[in-house]
Amino acid sequence: MQHKDLELFLTLSDRLHFGKVAELMHMSPSAVSRSIQRLEDQLGCVLFERDNRHVKLTRDGQVFKKHAEQMLSHWQALRAELFSEDTELSGEISLYCSVTAAYSVLIDIMQELRRRYPDIELKLHTGDEAVAVERVLAGRENVVVAAHPENLSDRLQFLTLTHSPLVFIQPVISCLSESIIAASQTNNQPIPWQSVPFILQEAGLARRQLDRWFEDRCVEPNIYAQVAGHEAIVSMVALSLGVGVVPELVLASSPLADRVKVIDVQPPLRPYAVGLCVQKGNLQNDLVRAFWDCAKTVYAIN
Repeated sequence: MQHKDLELFLTLSDRLHFGKVAELMHMSPSAVSRSIQRLEDQLGCVLFERDNRHVKLTRDGQVFKKHAEQMLSHWQALRAELFSEDTELSGEISLYCSVTAAYSVLIDIMQELRRRYPDIELKLHTGDEAVAVERVLAGRENVVVAAHPENLSDRLQFLTLTHSPLVFIQPVISCLSESIIAASQTNNQPIPWQSVPFILQEAGLARRQLDRWFEDRCVEPNIYAQVAGHEAIVSMVALSLGVGVVPELVLASSPLADRVKVIDVQPPLRPYAVGLCVQKGNLQNDLVRAFWDCAKTVYAIN
């Protein structure tokens, strides 16, 4: 029984979607099915009930999930113990974050890590923050920077570093959306949001919060575009293509910040916590623990 099969099983037990897990693991859906079938053959039981629309763990699958978490944790602890025989820490940490987080959240941590452990190397991947937690769950990264998910898997440990409000932004240059909003504010009338073109994040915590915000106001949003990453939203709003919602942290770090302006929307969206996320078992890895401790030092966390 290979630890990669255990990681895949645990990822599927969290996501319950073969297609999404296949995309996340860079596998075909049939390869994911074969891996699960191999586990089921080895165990002599069915782990998932699945049809064309739904996937869920069987009772045996729920029992095996507990053992799989323990086996994977023991494997990570073994690797950490074998590695810890070295007197000086060296090796590679795989890290994932958005472009903004790389220079706004990580830079001081990386400097502290370099000062303490000059032989530790960082393999940094950047992309959409919305998929960060899934990447660490799938075992593709040792550490990710992400917003705290609404439902944190019991396989994960989260360290909050900072908080960021979510803000509505519009272009400084006059356009349709600005005219609609300005007219409403001038006349002290509610903003007709259904008439405002929106640039939205494809997925992620901010998108889910905004979807609920629309739903609470019975608004069917006028979606002009959906993009991956908050940085792309700032760019498209700066081009006068519509209104967007981004973390204030992203806006403050954007080179286009002077080409957009914040809309005063009340009540505001709920801020979210930004921090590090790892698999709990990986905290027994000396390299990951060293990075984690550097982050706690930089952000003065006890």
